[in-house]
Amino acid sequence: MSAASRRAGRQPESTRLVAVSKTVEPSRIREACLAGQMLFGENRVQEARSKQEAVGPSAVWHLVGHLQRNKSKEAARLFQMIHSVDSLGLLHDLERHAAGRQEPLEALIQVNLAAEPGKHGVGREELPEILAAAAGMRHIKVQGLMILPPYDPEPERSRPQFRELAELAAEMDRRKFENVSMRELSMGMSEDFEVAIEEGSTLIRIGRALFGERPPVANKERA
Repeated sequence: MSAASRRAGRQPESTRLVAVSKTVEPSRIREACLAGQMLFGENRVQEARSKQEAVGPSAVWHLVGHLQRNKSKEAARLFQMIHSVDSLGLLHDLERHAAGRQEPLEALIQVNLAAEPGKHGVGREELPEILAAAAGMRHIKVQGLMILPPYDPEPERSRPQFRELAELAAEMDRRKFENVSMRELSMGMSEDFEVAIEEGSTLIRIGRALFGERPPVANKERA
């Protein structure tokens, strides 16, 4: 991470590591906390709930996987940030369910730049409508964008999408949507995080490179 930051002329602390702990047992998460890693990403609300109880209050939790609207109430309670807001309806649900929080729920809008069928995320043309809708919300704050490019073992092939997302964020920032910041770009996983940092990522989602290979599961997502 530090080397990639230096190559891009950035400070190493400008990018945070989200340790993706899906399927990782709480004892190993506690070991990571003792080593200084306090920010963790989970893919499923139910799994995160049990882990938070086991790990304790010192860890910070982000939801990095797809969020179904019927799970938004619990997600608004459990997580500091949701990386995967992919519809206007979900944004409204989270705003309603975050009303009891002490601090606003942070959210990133997931963008599907490649228009991949079956993949979650809003299109470029839908993004302004969602950001404009955030203006009147008091319990949720949009902090940036997230992308999950098509899987490719060659990191350089992901660079164009990372660059395009950073350019899109800059464009949205210039439009000055109320209650919207573009300070966070969630992009980059185990095989391509260095390229993502070089293109401006502020949150990289790393699972396998930290915790090793996971047992195969249905609808497996890389991290």
